[in-house]
Amino acid sequence: RGDRALRGALDVPVEVAVGLVVHAAAGAAHEDGAEHEHRQQVPARETARRHPQRGQRRPEQQQPARGAVPADQVQVQREALAVGAVLALAAFGLVLTTNTLTVLMSFAALAITLIYPYAKRYVSMPQAVLGLAFGMGIPMAFAAVRGDLPPLAWLLTLGNLSWVLAYDTEYAMVDRDDDLRIGIKTSAITLGMWDVPVVMLFYLGFIGIWTLALGQYVPGPLFDLAMFVALLQVVWHFTLIRSRTREGCFKAFRLNHWLGFTVFAGIAASYFVQ
Repeated sequence: RGDRALRGALDVPVEVAVGLVVHAAAGAAHEDGAEHEHRQQVPARETARRHPQRGQRRPEQQQPARGAVPADQVQVQREALAVGAVLALAAFGLVLTTNTLTVLMSFAALAITLIYPYAKRYVSMPQAVLGLAFGMGIPMAFAAVRGDLPPLAWLLTLGNLSWVLAYDTEYAMVDRDDDLRIGIKTSAITLGMWDVPVVMLFYLGFIGIWTLALGQYVPGPLFDLAMFVALLQVVWHFTLIRSRTREGCFKAFRLNHWLGFTVFAGIAASYFVQ
């Protein structure tokens, strides 16, 4: 039954669908390693942020994550560029196993990914650029499976953008004082006292858009239950960030994978019980 449900959902053989899932997961792992915001020193970000402004450096207390490239600036730049090139080539190799439309879209995705580290100098809400970078996997998945880009692909991408804006603003709230000190732009700084209510609106936008967009494709009570549980998690996130403490905001950011897993589990379970 699960095999038939998956075939019906994607209109492709299940072995092809599984292959695409594996490719997407591997590509996402490469992209995450290349862009992961704040928690690791990564290629493009490290190259762009060596000197956010002349005469200023990131505060000493923000040390590279364990396993990051060395602290020596010249060596860091060389290693960052080398690691970035390897990750980009590996991701592009995965894309080449799909179709022409997906390959062409990968260049747009690469451009957005490279722009993001510099967006913090010029864009008031650079988290939106990050959301586009992470969300490009959605239309690319539609292109790889269907060979076209239906409106549903863009609706899901818009919903995903709302989710990224929500959880990455939570992280920006953790670093707000440091980011103000070095003069870079973030959504938390731009929103100011409106940060908490707007984060809640972003979460509601994500859940609302995905619920409306997928309602006719994922029928059944399990999907509705999953979205209700996701809403409960949003309420929990509000209790974590309303005081704007670093610990609470970081915990909300760090545990966002449970919200995403809840939505995924609801969609997958709804298909497999049909």
